[in-house]
Amino acid sequence: MKLGLNMGYWGMGNDADNLELAKEADRLGYDVAWVAEAYGSDAVSILSWVAAQTTRIDIGSAIFQIPGRTPANCAMTAATLDSLSGGRFRLGIGVSGPQVSEGWHGVRFDKPLQRTREYIDIVNLALSREKVRYDGQHYVLPLPDGPGKALQLTVHPVRDHIPTYLAAVGPKNLELTGEKFDGWLAIFYSPDYAHESLASISSGRTKVGKTLEGFDVVPSMPMVVGDDVRACADPIRWYAALYVGGMGSREKNFYNQLAVRMGYDEAAKTIQDLYLDRKYDDAAAAVPFEFLDQTALLGSKERMAERMQVLAASGVTTLTVSPAAPTLDGRKDALRTAVEALELSGVGS
Repeated sequence: MKLGLNMGYWGMGNDADNLELAKEADRLGYDVAWVAEAYGSDAVSILSWVAAQTTRIDIGSAIFQIPGRTPANCAMTAATLDSLSGGRFRLGIGVSGPQVSEGWHGVRFDKPLQRTREYIDIVNLALSREKVRYDGQHYVLPLPDGPGKALQLTVHPVRDHIPTYLAAVGPKNLELTGEKFDGWLAIFYSPDYAHESLASISSGRTKVGKTLEGFDVVPSMPMVVGDDVRACADPIRWYAALYVGGMGSREKNFYNQLAVRMGYDEAAKTIQDLYLDRKYDDAAAAVPFEFLDQTALLGSKERMAERMQVLAASGVTTLTVSPAAPTLDGRKDALRTAVEALELSGVGS
């Protein structure tokens, strides 16, 4: 198992700190640094900035939003970032959610599975530097009965294949991940529930004659170092409440549905009711400690080492950490603690 850094969303007031974290992760031997986007800063600009100031660590999009770019534009961006970084780019994509897709990008959130399938087909076709011709439900290239013609990407990526990842939550999307992608970007990953998710991915791999060998399972986990495990959970309650309670509508919240499938149906409903009623502190307090402990790294170095052993045994190949601490020095210390915990665990690669 390898380590990654989740740099999250840019523009939240700690941008210089995030760059320093990326540099520290690079120095410590972390495998990859991931950058997100929603409806603030775009991930492309930040990835370029980070790549220019690091030397070894991979850079990854977690995620580029499918409704925010055409597939051809995504391929152009991936090829350019791979070239600028010297072959260090990993392409993570996802459909986002209906609120962002329709409210921000003006793209209908319809048939997301088929849209994702067609999207990655075109991205891979473009990155292979073949002339792009595609006849799908969502994308037709070139457009018929017009002046457009099939074009070929002019940029030469550093590598023959840029690794692709999908942010997936539901069973059908997980199956598509196994079928079409090189890795899975997971959120609220629990070793106790992982076998169901990985079974869906494995089903997709089987469709194309592949196994999970070489497939990258990449959960992103908040990380808080301390002696009091329950106290360590408190700083990340807001994060869990935001996703389970407020990331989406009452009718369509993928993270809430995931919590339900994990067995937290009553808690998921309570958190959502409180959050949508704008009782944010109460929603955070309602997140069960057990849920947080399952889906984060909490406690001492020794406890984290034990958790890493369990995570690796469940199928995790790249553990992405998001260190939570009030200061930059505290977050740097957490990055070092994760390295020491991985060494102690004996499951590092």
